Amino acid sequence: MKKFWAWGALIIGLLYFILPLLGMTNFSLKMRRGVYSFDAYAVVLGDPRFQETFTYSVVMALFTIAFGVLLVVPTAYWVRLKLPGLRPYVEFVTLLPLVIPAIVIVFGYIRLYNTSSWLPLTGSITGTNILLMFGYAMLSLPYMYRAVDTGLRSIDITTLTEAAQSLGAGWTTILTRIILPNVLVAVLSGAFLTFAIVIGEFTMAALLNRPAFGPYMQLLGANRAYEPAALAVIAFAITWGCLGLIQLVSRFQKGAQSPV
Repeated sequence: MKKFWAWGALIIGLLYFILPLLGMTNFSLKMRRGVYSFDAYAVVLGDPRFQETFTYSVVMALFTIAFGVLLVVPTAYWVRLKLPGLRPYVEFVTLLPLVIPAIVIVFGYIRLYNTSSWLPLTGSITGTNILLMFGYAMLSLPYMYRAVDTGLRSIDITTLTEAAQSLGAGWTTILTRIILPNVLVAVLSGAFLTFAIVIGEFTMAALLNRPAFGPYMQLLGANRAYEPAALAVIAFAITWGCLGLIQLVSRFQKGAQSPV
C-alpha cells in the first residue's frame, strides 16, 4: 500500500511539472497556422538581442563561477580545518540570500555604490558589471558553499593537509593541487547551479540596467506571443542541461572511485 501511494505521489508530481511544459512546447510550435514548425525558435535564435544578452549572461556566469570558487573553496576549507566552531555561523550567513529578496539587496547596492558614494561602481559600465557579478555570487552562495562543504566532508582534509605540509607544500599548493582536485565534482555541481541562476536572474540585472538574458526574456514576453514560449523552452533546456551535467559528473566520480 505504501508503495502504491509513493508511486501515485511521484506520478502526480511528474504530471504537475511536465504537463505545463508540454503545453508550452506545443504552443511554441504553432507560430505558423495549421502546422507545427520551429519558426518561433528560429526567430528567437536569430534575434541579435538574444545573441547579445545570452552571450553577456554566459560571460557573467563564468566570471561569477570563478569568483565563487576563489571565495568559497578556501573559506570552507579553512573553516573545516581550523575554525570548526564557526561553521554554524558561516552556514547561517550563506543562507541569508535565500531569505533576503534580491530586490532589497540590489537597492542596497545602488544606495551604497551610486555615483555620489565613496566607491561609485555604478558610474561606469565596468563597475556596474563588477557589482552585478558580486550580486550573482551572493545569490549562488548558498548552493556553491553547500556543494563545496559536502565535498570537503567526504575527504580527510586534516590528514591530507598534514601530509602535504610534511612534504614542504605551502597553503597555495595544498589548496590548488590537493584539496581542489578532491572536491572538483562538488565544485562543478555548484558551478552548474550558479550558471543556471545567472542565466535566469532578472531583478538585479534589470535594476542595474545591464543587457542580461533575464530582462530580455521579460521584455520579449511582454511584446510577443509565440517567441516567449520558445524562449522559455530554451531556458528550461539550459537549466535541465546543467542538472544533467551535475548527475553525469557525479556518476563519473563514483565510477572512478569504485574499486577494480
